[in-house]
Amino acid sequence: MHQIKKPLISISIPVLNEEGNIASLYGRLCSLSDLMKDRCDLEFVFSDNHSDDKTWAMLSNLAEKDNRIRAIRFSKNFGFQRSILANYIHTRGDAVMQIDADLQDPPELLEAFFDHWQRGYQVVYGIRKTRQESFLLNSFRKFGYWVIDKISEHPIPRDVGDFRLIDRKVILSLAQIKTANPYLRGTIAGLGFNQTGVPYDRDARVAGESKFNVTRLLRLGLTAVFNHSTVPLRAASFLGVSIIAISVLGALYYVVLKMIQPDIPQGLASIHILVLFGIGLNSFLLGIIGEYLLRIYLVLRAEPVAIVEQSLNIKNTDLKL
Repeated sequence: MHQIKKPLISISIPVLNEEGNIASLYGRLCSLSDLMKDRCDLEFVFSDNHSDDKTWAMLSNLAEKDNRIRAIRFSKNFGFQRSILANYIHTRGDAVMQIDADLQDPPELLEAFFDHWQRGYQVVYGIRKTRQESFLLNSFRKFGYWVIDKISEHPIPRDVGDFRLIDRKVILSLAQIKTANPYLRGTIAGLGFNQTGVPYDRDARVAGESKFNVTRLLRLGLTAVFNHSTVPLRAASFLGVSIIAISVLGALYYVVLKMIQPDIPQGLASIHILVLFGIGLNSFLLGIIGEYLLRIYLVLRAEPVAIVEQSLNIKNTDLKL
């Protein structure tokens, strides 16, 4: 009688200066492995974005004792989204669950993710009901999610981060997409497949500081907008047409006014205002067009997603980016 082979689930964990969280994270992952041992096998795949603390040394020590731990270290910090994508590519699982090293997203939710995956969902994402952060930052995030969803070419789930489980088919599809600045939430949402969400309460950080401040959140939001929406380009065209229409109406108004009252003094202030306004408008529109041209240029330059400097429990033949 043939024994049914259990599926392999990869736990993908990007890290950057997380020495204070590695021990707690590893303990939770081992407990999770024991919890799921009758249903699946697990591997733990780390991508180190060139940490300058003891993170890589701790991973090296753990990898010597536990061959479930596989890791890659980049030659420099390539950014959070690119580190996730590079890690996805180096996983071997039939499905991959993405979590953060700070344990704000509970690894134990894999049980619910796994059940949905076995029922035919290729993408299962966590929906944040509550999160341990300031009211101002939380409101800023919610507003950003709302804007991105509204102007995107395809629906993007709100209050959803990178905590998700995706099928191997989704990984293969992601590997074919060429983009210099990926926004994986939007890309995965736009791929289609059967997708569903699981609500959960997000915990506070176990140790360390968050790498995402308002500036980085804003930068990520702009990446989402320019990667998944043509609204800015269309808005630029609409704004240009509107300004032309207003200018024509203004010109007609002054011609009629001059015919009615020929003695109206000619002023320079209005001319200066119109010239400065025109320069500012052109700069704004060129800036929008430049953002899209920059993304085209970066794609044509075809840089690797990331450059691997070192690896743990991964053969050189398995390295691919």
